[in-house]
Amino acid sequence: MGTSRMKRAEKVQQIFNQFDLNADGGLNRDEMSSLVISVNPMVNFSQEQIDAILDEVFKTYHDYIDVKRGLSLEGLARTYDDGAGDVDRDFHALRLEPNDLFATSSSSIAEVVFDEEEHGKDLRTAAWAETPNQGIVFDETVKMVDDLEILIRRLKSKQCKSGKLKGEQCDAYSEEPGWSNTTTTPEFGQVSEVFEKKVFWDELGHGYIAFIKELEVLRGRADGVGAKSGLERVEEVFDAHMAIGRLLYDNHLFKEALVSFSRACELQPTNFRPHFRAGNCLYVLGRFREGKEEFLLALKAAESGGNQWSYLLPQIHVNLGISLEAEGMILSACEHYREAAILCPTHFRALKLLGSALFGVGEYQAAEKALEEAIFLKSDYPDAHCDLGSALHAMGEDDRAVREFQKAIDLRAGHVDALYNLGGLYMDMGRYQRASEMYTRVLAVWPSHWRAQLNKAVALLGINDGEEARKTLKEAFKMTNRVELHDAIAHFKQLDKKRSKQNGGGGNDDEEGFLVVELSKFKTIGSETTKREELANALNIRDFQKLTRLNHCNVDILKKEMNEYKVPEKSVRKPALEGILCRLLHFLKPETFQGAVRAINRRILSIFDDWGSGDINLGMFYAVISPICKGSSVKRKRMVFDALMWLRGNIDEARIRKSVAVRYIELLRAIYISSYEFNENQGEVDDTTLSFPEFLDMFDDLNSGFGIMSTLMKLESGDRTRHGNHACSACRYPITGSRFKEMKSHFSLCSQCYSEGKVPSEFKQEEYTFKEYGSQTEAIKDKCNFLSLHSKSLPRDFS
Repeated sequence: MGTSRMKRAEKVQQIFNQFDLNADGGLNRDEMSSLVISVNPMVNFSQEQIDAILDEVFKTYHDYIDVKRGLSLEGLARTYDDGAGDVDRDFHALRLEPNDLFATSSSSIAEVVFDEEEHGKDLRTAAWAETPNQGIVFDETVKMVDDLEILIRRLKSKQCKSGKLKGEQCDAYSEEPGWSNTTTTPEFGQVSEVFEKKVFWDELGHGYIAFIKELEVLRGRADGVGAKSGLERVEEVFDAHMAIGRLLYDNHLFKEALVSFSRACELQPTNFRPHFRAGNCLYVLGRFREGKEEFLLALKAAESGGNQWSYLLPQIHVNLGISLEAEGMILSACEHYREAAILCPTHFRALKLLGSALFGVGEYQAAEKALEEAIFLKSDYPDAHCDLGSALHAMGEDDRAVREFQKAIDLRAGHVDALYNLGGLYMDMGRYQRASEMYTRVLAVWPSHWRAQLNKAVALLGINDGEEARKTLKEAFKMTNRVELHDAIAHFKQLDKKRSKQNGGGGNDDEEGFLVVELSKFKTIGSETTKREELANALNIRDFQKLTRLNHCNVDILKKEMNEYKVPEKSVRKPALEGILCRLLHFLKPETFQGAVRAINRRILSIFDDWGSGDINLGMFYAVISPICKGSSVKRKRMVFDALMWLRGNIDEARIRKSVAVRYIELLRAIYISSYEFNENQGEVDDTTLSFPEFLDMFDDLNSGFGIMSTLMKLESGDRTRHGNHACSACRYPITGSRFKEMKSHFSLCSQCYSEGKVPSEFKQEEYTFKEYGSQTEAIKDKCNFLSLHSKSLPRDFS
């Protein structure tokens, strides 16, 4: 590689000379600033960004800095050697011409031909192959890369002719580094051109099988290269497998690339590069857990390598975070995005991913800050604008959110997420016409987007275009046969019938068809009929159960997890707690698990971590989730008591401190009962202790404890109960769960409408008296009891 290395040195010399304006043999800050701006013509740097980049360069390469003159030629060459830039890319960006290597040469024609062959080789070989350290080192490897390129071209030609080679747009994984300086390296360089269009190879054809056989021969050559023995031979074999894997990866032959990178991992287990590359392949192949393990190995290897690879750590953290997020581990991903941003403050992609992940766990203010920082570093970043719009909408700042969504759309006209989210924002604002337009634009880009089709139907219904809404809803149903659409179509038909009746003159004055009455007007019959405010809280908890799927997590599994945890302080960070939740909810898919973590973070962990320390008391957390896990009432309460004992490490005493129990009940009510406010002031510490029966008395108190749990248990056991043809008189949906019958006007309400105080508008009364029916059987039994009491006054032919 002597000739290539010499040419590279000349390119560095030309770049240096171009910016050494005062010809003093050094690049001062002004000259370095011009270099950074010139080699990045597509980036609009702010002065703060330029200063940050120069500070990093002058700090890292202080050994090559002369106080009066600046960075030396040797220092600039060292930055390129370390991967802090790409010589070929910068050379072409500056439009410099290579020196004429043959002008002063008196070599023979044969020698000139040899140099031309070398030049031709440069044109054939991928650009990354010329970069030392990150690319190809040995001449024999270059020959193998050339041979592999011929094989890939031949395969591509065959599959294109037969029509078997396919591609589609893909927003999958990217290795784009995303930092606003000159640290774009061949190892982590721009590969957006690779992932703009994902290629799908036909792996069953004869051509592909023949290609695999030839590839195996090439790998055999790689294993046999090198005349020397020992460490030098291992280096050459490693170089060959890495280069083969890289070329296969760039051509989307990910399975075969993984084979090469795995072989390289065997040759040099402590080298971060093959682990990083293998992790990328595994991610693209959907093997996220294995990819995460490879990234962890890459991180460990890079960290142990000292300052040599420190500048590459941010990208390893980013890719590790992306893999964790794909597994559903969004809190853990936040930690790695945050670490990447700390290591490289100008890493705009890490900040964007951090902001998106924080939004995903419901931490909207922190998400806003990270996304605004990403936009500050890269103003033309449509994804960051889109996610910032979502965060602002969640915070209630709708006008700002509209502007951010519109910026994302201006930057990328077909930005599906921005169009869809803007449509949802307009829906929430009641601007149904604009919402319909947004969903129409989504469908123009993505015709099979059934959610956009469904929401468009709702928007059309909002502007009273019933006929078009019906057509749109049917189209959504064709796209996906989901139960939500069955219910939506049934509800739409009921509304349509009601509208027809009103247009015929028989309607009422209330457009909604129901009234919301005061709490005091609702009376109950019997102690078994749940009170309205109690049911409202229980339904809220039940919704949280369903969202987190904790009602499918048995308390026995929770107790086993608690007993196996061996950390003495029993206080964990959020990412560690997320790992525990992953084991408890192992049956969930990644996207569903993310939703569960988001709900738990917003409702439980936000109260646990009021001071922002990130530390969670594990025993108290177990005690808080136990009442909503799966199991009998007694088992759940026993688990609470055991968790509070475990918290203090005094399981053998079978008693807990009263002060701990009081603190727990306060925390429990603050989390699950919306009207209750958490009292931070603990007051005097009570050293008295409670046994399990004494704790139950405190726990079951309806006014000061968690007596609502009995209502929750009733909802769990009966929320799938059907009541024949009974429909709710307020919302018109079929009633499931408990049915609340008004005893004077004889209309029925579902649990939700009863808890919200809704009654049909045609039944205006001073007071409403309800009786609860848990099932159709109970209603029949009640009717039979009524008949038996009045049997003497009924005629014999009564039926």
